[in-house]
Amino acid sequence: MNSIANSSIANRFVAGIAAVLLSCLALPLQAQTAEIKTEYLMTYQAPLDPPIAVDGTLMVVNVPAGGWVKGPKISGKFVPPGADWLRIMPSGAMRLDVRAMIQTDDNAYIYLTYNGIMQHSKESAERMAKGEVMMGKDVPYFLSAPTFQTSSEKYAWLNGVQAVNKMVELKLGPGGYVRYDVFIVR
Repeated sequence: MNSIANSSIANRFVAGIAAVLLSCLALPLQAQTAEIKTEYLMTYQAPLDPPIAVDGTLMVVNVPAGGWVKGPKISGKFVPPGADWLRIMPSGAMRLDVRAMIQTDDNAYIYLTYNGIMQHSKESAERMAKGEVMMGKDVPYFLSAPTFQTSSEKYAWLNGVQAVNKMVELKLGPGGYVRYDVFIVR
């Protein structure tokens, strides 16, 4: 009788495992489970001083006062301090590490920081080095992920926002600037 009970338990165990395996096979292996939506936040243009080459893999670009920030809920300009630390990776991709200050038209201060990646072709790198204006289509991958910090009650909602920047225009060298469209990730 004991062997019959053990056999019955073993059969139920095997049947249970088989049911789990069959249900797993019915599921798509890599199905999308989430959707990301964006909402336009602003466009900004930050002035850029000419890059300072620290060594062959690191450049620092000062972000001087000026430029502009324009969006449905925010407008202002960039004020010191600010800089962009660009690390050139062995693949040629550049890692961005940016920190800047925005002064809004109503005198609030917003700290902006972001990391990102820029990948470009040899041709676009040569054009950038010559100081040519690069459009978004000229640099196929130039995205970053800004966050914000402020003590302003009016702009406190920015403290809880994750955004994404998409480069619209870039010019290095004298008269340099970068222009981004910025979107809140929902």
